[in-house]
Amino acid sequence: MREVFKVNVNNTFKFDFDNESISQLDSFSVEKNKFHILNQNKPFQVEIVAADFNHKSYTVKVNNNTYTVAISNQLDQLISAMGFDISATKKVNAIKAPMPGLILEIFVSVGQSVNENDNLLILGAMKMENSFLSPREGVIKSIAVQTGDAVVKGQLLIEFE
Repeated sequence: MREVFKVNVNNTFKFDFDNESISQLDSFSVEKNKFHILNQNKPFQVEIVAADFNHKSYTVKVNNNTYTVAISNQLDQLISAMGFDISATKKVNAIKAPMPGLILEIFVSVGQSVNENDNLLILGAMKMENSFLSPREGVIKSIAVQTGDAVVKGQLLIEFE
């Protein structure tokens, strides 16, 4: 079966590869994450500097030039075409309480920039502490609660710009 991979380099250059074109590369591993590749009689020294497997994104050094490479297979392309890609799910604009509880600690302030997975606040509920991490990068637009506030299920806690 022919599988097609779409490769995006530095968000500028786009290439399509299939199993056959990949198998025509003459490559061998020199050491961990370092490879020697011969393509059309041209040698390339390749090193995988960083890998983000969840987003299928890699930082690759080829002959001492660094590139950001994103790879998607046919399933990734279908999911994206249907509007279910990861970036579409990260458009969260508000954090609401999933259960009644007590606000134990708030780690952010209005206007603060946060990264994905930054700690926002802690909600105490059912004798447990629940940490809320930022679902995306963004700026805090408003904080609707204060430390010590009792909240109900569905109540707005934090809003993003």
